[in-house]
Amino acid sequence: MTTGTTAADLLIHPRWIVPVVPEGQVLEQHSLAIRDGVIIAIVPRAEAAGIEAAEQLELPCHALLPGLVNAHGHAAMALLRGYADDLPLMPWLQEHIWPAEGAWVSDAFVRDGVRLAALEMLESGTTTCSDMYFFPEVAAREYLATGLRAQLAFPIFDFPTAWGSGPDDYLAKGLALRDELRHEDRITVVFGPHAPYTVGEDTLARIATLAAELDVPVHIHLHETTAEVLQAVEATGERPVDTLQRIGLLGPRTQCVHMTDAGRQDIELLAATGAHVVHCPQSNMKLASGACPVTRLLDAGVNVALGTDGAASNNDLNLFNEMHSAALLAKLSTGDASALPAARVLTMATLGGARALGLEQRIGSVEPGKQADLIAVDLSGPAQQPVYNPLSTLVYACTGGEVSHSWVAGRAVLANGRPLQLDRRAVLSRAEDWRARIQAGPRQGGPGNADKETS
Repeated sequence: MTTGTTAADLLIHPRWIVPVVPEGQVLEQHSLAIRDGVIIAIVPRAEAAGIEAAEQLELPCHALLPGLVNAHGHAAMALLRGYADDLPLMPWLQEHIWPAEGAWVSDAFVRDGVRLAALEMLESGTTTCSDMYFFPEVAAREYLATGLRAQLAFPIFDFPTAWGSGPDDYLAKGLALRDELRHEDRITVVFGPHAPYTVGEDTLARIATLAAELDVPVHIHLHETTAEVLQAVEATGERPVDTLQRIGLLGPRTQCVHMTDAGRQDIELLAATGAHVVHCPQSNMKLASGACPVTRLLDAGVNVALGTDGAASNNDLNLFNEMHSAALLAKLSTGDASALPAARVLTMATLGGARALGLEQRIGSVEPGKQADLIAVDLSGPAQQPVYNPLSTLVYACTGGEVSHSWVAGRAVLANGRPLQLDRRAVLSRAEDWRARIQAGPRQGGPGNADKETS
């Protein structure tokens, strides 16, 4: 190698690079180099001759951008997609979803559900997700196998579920899993108290103490509906966000999911404490839960990320669809067509999610020194032509099916639209098996334990 030449493992030549930082920038005819899983250079194509790479990839019609960060979901609930549609939140949960979970959730259910969710997310551009569900130890194995990066919010309730007998059990299991996975680069384990209406103040206060001692994030459903907030005020005399603040659970480690009911004082409190909000527009619209005041949150300085929620209430795990919905909903709810422009909503789906998960130093933007979590999106299709502004095209004209390649820490996980670590046919076959089983009804003697294989 001659003097002055840079060595790389992979050199990518896309038509456009959308770095996210600075927001709104698009680089045309630039190349990106990766070595040891890290972005080492972004240079004009003419200067790429100075980089000697083991592999080069030409993407003449593609935009290269950070992998999308799905900051809230319940991955295994992909197996309940379409199971109980067109219902408001509480009847949907109490009369359909919780009974179904009580009957069917097991380690095998989570294994196959996470595989289905991972397949869908990989094929639509997500490289990092936050997963809040039962049997997180099973989910961890699957994310490690598929190559995705994941935050696992281990569930905590004040009552028994398939995964635990109560708060003590949930906390013991979750913290043991965190200790077991502490050296895994792509997996983080955080506290996942379900919501203030399912987790009492004593348990939440205990979580606040542990989170502060261990410096561990907290992922919680909060202010999902106006009815939830009113019920809390009637029962306790204060809004849930105020309760969390009073007991020390609201701060820069807190990920507040939904926040559809957020008034001026709530927003000021979130901004003052540095808490993050995860916006799930499609799920909230489908359940008629309300609309998160995203533009007011952003104007106040609150970091806002995007999440899909579970496929049982969305009904997909596609962040391209979520970006599109978030942008349009913001314009409709504010009466301002300039609200939440394409560049800002893309930031929410990438760097905003990384910030919420505490990963902004590693992922979320295309910058030298960051992990090479990247996706390539083919903009050559008729639905994307002509491309005047790649940012607008990505947000308003793409559906996720245009994603052709994905890398996590420089490792290819999707190539030419095909997942590299998942058997697509086998995953879909297992999903169909679960549909047939659930639709037929629970078996006697413990229906959720009908399938215990762990292969």
